[in-house]
Amino acid sequence: MDDLDLAYEEAGPPAPAGTVVLVHAGVADMRMWEHQFAALAERYRVIRYDWRGHGRSGDAAGEVCHHEDLLALMDALDVGRAALVGCSMGGAYAVEAALAAPGRVAALALICSGLSGHQWPPAMLEQAAERVHSSVPPDRLARYRAGTADHVDPADVLAMAEAHTLWQVAGPDRSRDALSAPVWDAAVEMCRLVFERSWSGPRSTERHLVPPAATRLPEVTAPTLVINGLSDVPGIQEVSALLSEGIPGARRLDLPETGHLPPLERPREVTDALTTFLREVLAT
Repeated sequence: MDDLDLAYEEAGPPAPAGTVVLVHAGVADMRMWEHQFAALAERYRVIRYDWRGHGRSGDAAGEVCHHEDLLALMDALDVGRAALVGCSMGGAYAVEAALAAPGRVAALALICSGLSGHQWPPAMLEQAAERVHSSVPPDRLARYRAGTADHVDPADVLAMAEAHTLWQVAGPDRSRDALSAPVWDAAVEMCRLVFERSWSGPRSTERHLVPPAATRLPEVTAPTLVINGLSDVPGIQEVSALLSEGIPGARRLDLPETGHLPPLERPREVTDALTTFLREVLAT
């Protein structure tokens, strides 16, 4: 992966029943898939990776197109066709890949997914500003985002990560106590590294599929499972509805008392749902 500079891990039996690629959330890295990576590898070739600019992968500099990185990773690992399991914006990139290269995507599992081309509702953006962005003084936050700060204060990074985890991973109507200590610590640590790299690394711009996926859901041909956390941010839950209603034949699973990272918070339930879904759709 030298050309792409993407960190990845893979596991699975000598004669797998298919290939599964796990695409992490924007607030996390490939470590969020610990349970699913180990369990699914009993039957499938399973690949998890860090997006460009996340985890152990190289920096995101200049123009970045994450769904093209995903397909390039598959090329580099000689994966002709795979089931894609994506969480949050990882789900959005999986949908883009399925539209850009439909013959290469055997199935989609979209967990608390984003959707490229979808406009977040103003109430959600206002809530994020109030509950998350306010955790760092506005003048410093503006410099961090612009990449003009001489120094990024680790206390600011941690404050932002904790506020974001509380709002999104726990959910806007739940407290920190809704998450177990290991889940809280893992989510904060991954989110902390996201902000640390974003604020201190090179600047980048993101390119999405054109026309945008939000206008093309009826074109998705891969069997699709949508998993929604009922304690997630309402604006994100609205995307789960758009996906389950807009993708032909999509099925939906709602998980009660679950925030934005079900694979981390409800590992067994998510793994069981994925196992059932993949056994059905990859056997055909």
